[in-house]
Amino acid sequence: MATRINLLDWRAARRARRKQQFLTLLGLGIGASAALLGLGYVTVTEAVAHQQSRNQYLSTQISDLDKQIKEIQELEKVKANLVSRMNVIQQLQESRSATVHFFDEIVNTLPDGIFLSSVKQSGQSVTIEGIAESSGRISAYLKNLDSSPWFKDPKLVVIKTGEKNKQRNSEFTLQVTNLTKASGDETAEASGRTEVKP
Repeated sequence: MATRINLLDWRAARRARRKQQFLTLLGLGIGASAALLGLGYVTVTEAVAHQQSRNQYLSTQISDLDKQIKEIQELEKVKANLVSRMNVIQQLQESRSATVHFFDEIVNTLPDGIFLSSVKQSGQSVTIEGIAESSGRISAYLKNLDSSPWFKDPKLVVIKTGEKNKQRNSEFTLQVTNLTKASGDETAEASGRTEVKP
């Protein structure tokens, strides 16, 4: 039987063995770290790609919503325009009879001997111009207007006395407040020169 004699230093052998273990563990650690880094990179890349796709989807949805908002705003404008027209039509319907009452009352309060040459309305203020056979008839006209439920506060603005065809006639201008619901815009037909005779 042969005897084996180890002439190497046992400490050097242990040192070499430990160094080999250290290098092995170091290699395993570097490999594990690289694997973890690779896995993290792949995960982050996928997360970024997923987030970018979500952002793209959201951008598309926001663009669609912007288009819908513009369409809704256009529809709101059309609706407001239609409502405005409906209100004007309703006001015209309501004031149609008021305009008839206005002219009817102008004629009903007119005494004999007075001829109107102009009736103008601005808002609720009405300016009436005409010719009277005497100033007493103008006074009677003012009383008639004051007692009418459609007018109030008649005021004589101007009166001029002259002679035509050997008759003393008085040209007058008076103002009165109209109590009907007709507005100034809707009584524009009264703004022109209107010949009204009893």
